[in-house]
Amino acid sequence: MNAWMSWLAAAGLVVILELFTGTFYLLMISVGLVAGALAAWFNVGTSFQMIVAAVVGAVATLALHKSKFGWRERKDVSRDPNVNMDIGQTIKVEHWKDQGNGKYTARAMYRGAMWDVDLQHSAAFSGVFIIEEVQGSRLMVRPS
Repeated sequence: MNAWMSWLAAAGLVVILELFTGTFYLLMISVGLVAGALAAWFNVGTSFQMIVAAVVGAVATLALHKSKFGWRERKDVSRDPNVNMDIGQTIKVEHWKDQGNGKYTARAMYRGAMWDVDLQHSAAFSGVFIIEEVQGSRLMVRPS
């Protein structure tokens, strides 16, 4: 078996492993292995083949990491409307209880159940509020 065939076999194996992980990082490593196969096809030395494969694989992995498909920052799901359908919805609160230090709590009906409600901003008054965050069974709201 020629050296370039070994490089392509390794690249194929890494592509198969990538199918099990669901990320593109192993795919970028296989691109490096294909670059090593190309270097072997041009009959360069084994050391140079390995250097080409490592550099191309590292550059491809770094490029993927910096792209929009790379690792993303984790968002706080309690404030993310894409995760929690309650964020941005309105709730009507009739009575607030002053907990001291400018903190107000209430119990209010929302989606057919009673919820604990905390006021995030300003002084308490009855009316309609917007849900900003959900912490367990507690809704953090702000005035609408």
